[in-house]
Amino acid sequence: MNSLVCLIQVEAQPPGLHNNTADLDRLQQALRNTLADGRSVSIPYRAMVHVSRGFRGAGFRGWALLNNLEHGWEVVDFFNEKPLQVPAMALDLGTTHLEASLLDLQTGATLSEGDCENTQIVFGADILSRIHHATSLRRQQKPLLKDFLDPGLDELQKIIITAVNELAEMLVRRAGLEVGEIRALAVSGNTTMAHLFLGMDPYYICREPYIPLFNRAPVIFGRDIGLSTHAMAPVWIMPSVGSYFGGDLISGILASGMAESEKTRMLIDVGTNAEVVLGNSEWLIACAGAAGPALEGGVARMGMRAGPGAIEYVSIDPVSYEISYRIIGEVAPKGICGSGLIDLVAALYLARIIDIRGKYRDPGTEKDPLRAEFMKKHLVAVDDGFSFVLTGNADSGLTGQVVLEQIDLDAMIRSKAAMYAILTTLINQVGLEFVALEEITVAGAFGRHINPQSAMTLGMLPDLPLSTYRAIGNSSLRGAEKVLLDRGARLACEQILSSITYLELNVNQEFMIRFSGARFIPHTDPSLFPSVLSFREMDG
Repeated sequence: MNSLVCLIQVEAQPPGLHNNTADLDRLQQALRNTLADGRSVSIPYRAMVHVSRGFRGAGFRGWALLNNLEHGWEVVDFFNEKPLQVPAMALDLGTTHLEASLLDLQTGATLSEGDCENTQIVFGADILSRIHHATSLRRQQKPLLKDFLDPGLDELQKIIITAVNELAEMLVRRAGLEVGEIRALAVSGNTTMAHLFLGMDPYYICREPYIPLFNRAPVIFGRDIGLSTHAMAPVWIMPSVGSYFGGDLISGILASGMAESEKTRMLIDVGTNAEVVLGNSEWLIACAGAAGPALEGGVARMGMRAGPGAIEYVSIDPVSYEISYRIIGEVAPKGICGSGLIDLVAALYLARIIDIRGKYRDPGTEKDPLRAEFMKKHLVAVDDGFSFVLTGNADSGLTGQVVLEQIDLDAMIRSKAAMYAILTTLINQVGLEFVALEEITVAGAFGRHINPQSAMTLGMLPDLPLSTYRAIGNSSLRGAEKVLLDRGARLACEQILSSITYLELNVNQEFMIRFSGARFIPHTDPSLFPSVLSFREMDG
């Protein structure tokens, strides 16, 4: 009785001359007696005929299907026999990718999983471009009628609804079901994506003082916005805190369990932005900053998301200078994802191919013969210095060439500096040190693939025992799954919202100072990273 949609067994007395209660009143009374939780039991107008026919046809006994909503119970269907499954869909509504799972609400079992590209990307890879497209008429200062919908906003909503429907079709096909059997949908995404999904005006999200149209959306029926789910399937949108703190981060807090912990934890979720939450069951503080794209592999020319053809792991033996790498899918390399990029830059530093500024060293000045030979094989002179050829050179044995240019290195250094500055600024706000943290949870594809040791070598993550770090995968999707299955998780969202303090980094001078100090490997203050060898120590 905790899931968003529940099956409840009902047995009511049949009507008679001395028992003339109307069919639906009879059903509601039987359910109130069975549920006995004091909450209202209603039957939406659109379900009345269907439910009444099912109830009478089953002989006034069987299984009622109810939407378990905040304001009470809604009866939406009735069966004479218990259905084998109650399918529901959890959706991570990402800016670049959509990822979803199909669950059975009776057992909590995962029936299928899938992902696809967010096709809105044709109007821009970033949120700002899509807001501009959605509000193009307003930017042109053309008059808007009261009920007028900007065609750009309408276009973006139709595109995302089509993509979600196609993803739903994929999931049910894999599970041997029909899309109309999906009885609920939980959606987790950033504030702008939630607005575009519902066709709501995002105009003021990116304009001072950055106020969204809504933070808490009402539960709606899927068909109201064109979803191909069951007509009475409720759609639960994860609530947001503000323009730059969306429901995907609320999901992460739920999935990590930090809001239930007595000890202080940190959550790091790297996507389009780097979003960080610090706290415990008593308090939470959060911030977001632009450290995400390079860490996802999105800034480097050869950067790509973790997928087939992406190099996800790299190492260079600092003695023999032998390179090892791992390619996702065991296919020819197409590029390098965020975890591989972090590994590679850390390995280049430890092998002394780059200096503490993240600049390639000149092979012509290298005195160590083995290192000089390695550098001559892999460093190619270009107009602005050198580029490192990871694969596609004579000794790699691979045809696909993956190259790391100096401009890519520079972007990586900025991103790692931003990440560490975000973490240190946030923890300094509450007067703690990193050693006081019970755990640092790293979410998303970044967390699933990253090697924390490489990140510490670069000075991206704090120098702590590896046991401090825990990867939890797609926390946005996990949070959506939780609210589908557990009313306590849905209620916890409100508690989380009331506990959070948001720190605005754009006007934080301390962040800028810390960012400048972190633009070296591992840091201008090497004492912050005692486990990372300095150049002097590497030279013996």
